[in-house]
Amino acid sequence: MTRTRCAIYTRKSSEEGLEQAFNSLDAQREACAAYIASQKHEGWVLLPECYDDGGLSGGSPERPALQRLMADMRGGRVDRIMVYKIDRLTRSLSDFAKIVDVLNAAGASFVSVTQSFNTATSMGRLTLNMLLSFAQFERKVTAERIRDKIAASKRKGLWMGGQIPLGYDPDGRTLKINEAEAATVRTLYALYERLGTVRAVKAEADRQGLRSRQRETKDDRMRGGTAFDRGHIPHILTNPLYAGRIRHRGQIHDGQHPAIIEPARREAIQARMRDGAAWGRGPAAATGRSALCGMLHDETGDRPTPTHAKTGPGRGCATTCPTG
Repeated sequence: MTRTRCAIYTRKSSEEGLEQAFNSLDAQREACAAYIASQKHEGWVLLPECYDDGGLSGGSPERPALQRLMADMRGGRVDRIMVYKIDRLTRSLSDFAKIVDVLNAAGASFVSVTQSFNTATSMGRLTLNMLLSFAQFERKVTAERIRDKIAASKRKGLWMGGQIPLGYDPDGRTLKINEAEAATVRTLYALYERLGTVRAVKAEADRQGLRSRQRETKDDRMRGGTAFDRGHIPHILTNPLYAGRIRHRGQIHDGQHPAIIEPARREAIQARMRDGAAWGRGPAAATGRSALCGMLHDETGDRPTPTHAKTGPGRGCATTCPTG
């Protein structure tokens, strides 16, 4: 009797419930193991290795357990992949086609224990392609629904998560002021009002020993708590969040969280920062004459205006060519 080595692959999109003693991944694995046991007379055997991707979306194949499974299959260590449902393996039609190519090259196949499919036949592949098309459609509709919900919530001024900004602590769907950190934010704004350039603000912030927020990552490592860099300072100075507002896709909405900086004060700072000299570029960059200025003309006889790309704070500027 031919021995068929079966590997079980499980996946769950969110991390919710994974801390439970018996979670969704365990339920999927148990169902697959029972199916393999029912095919023992056909020579099916369960491999001991676990291929579990908890908290990962099926929209991308970049999942550690899936990549490890693909590598084991290419290495000839797996004959059949067992999944609870086809969308546990992937929700993308193009990714499925790539997986099938790997299966064919390795002489392997896969089985969905709740759906009867045989990838060795053309009809089986057609059915799978149709189901995956619907799965991909469902994923895109869900993503659109989530984006619409986030946009509607931000229009109402709600905080929708992400990295907590310096000066605030999370408070449900809004933010509350962290007074210790808010003092640092107010100091940075005051320094800019007094000194007028990001470069000078950074130098004075370093002299005063101002530090960014220190936070603990998921892998128990500490990040932050360091001196502000020249990219972080303008981000704080231009963030409407500190004026009690929420920014989303280029639009500014009134937020439900308290402001650290008065809106009128922030607007005055934004007006100053629109001037290139406010970044500390110096007068030479703004007034320097380009070498070919006045020597080139287009087909209509007009002189082109030289410009320099603005790739970030303190890098490059825009200049105009005299017309005389």
